[in-house]
Amino acid sequence: MRRLYFMVPNVDSAKAIVDELLLARVEERHIHIIAKEGTPMEDLPEAGLAQRSDVIPALERGITLGGATGVLAGIVAVTFPPAGLALGGGAILAISLAGAGVGSLMSTMIGVDVPNSRIKQFEEDIEKGELLMMVDVPKDRIDEIDELVKKHHPEAEINGTEPTIPAFP
Repeated sequence: MRRLYFMVPNVDSAKAIVDELLLARVEERHIHIIAKEGTPMEDLPEAGLAQRSDVIPALERGITLGGATGVLAGIVAVTFPPAGLALGGGAILAISLAGAGVGSLMSTMIGVDVPNSRIKQFEEDIEKGELLMMVDVPKDRIDEIDELVKKHHPEAEINGTEPTIPAFP
């Protein structure tokens, strides 16, 4: 999946684009809209926590760093076992999984409070009253969706594609 970014001037344009995307068989759960605080969104699909914050990249970093730290701690524990304990390879696995769990928990708590770094470039336009529309589509449909929006809504400003979208949000 790839994420497409569109700046839309108003709610009416956003509604029309969402309707066309739904007709083009883009599921509503793959459409996310961010607007200025207080903008009446009516029935438009609002962006959730995973789109507004850096929680997913933080989670990925936490699992990676926590797991790596756990592996190192496991190796140290097996190499220099505490007095009276005989540790095997299972200890390395258990400690690395515990490290990944703690790392993911801690980094997720931090990532929830950090605004999405990709959205920062759009904040000025959002504060002016425009809407940011993010659409997650398969790689093979990127050009089709781009053309659909360009053809029917020239007022929508297309602002690029994000390389990859995590599969689990």
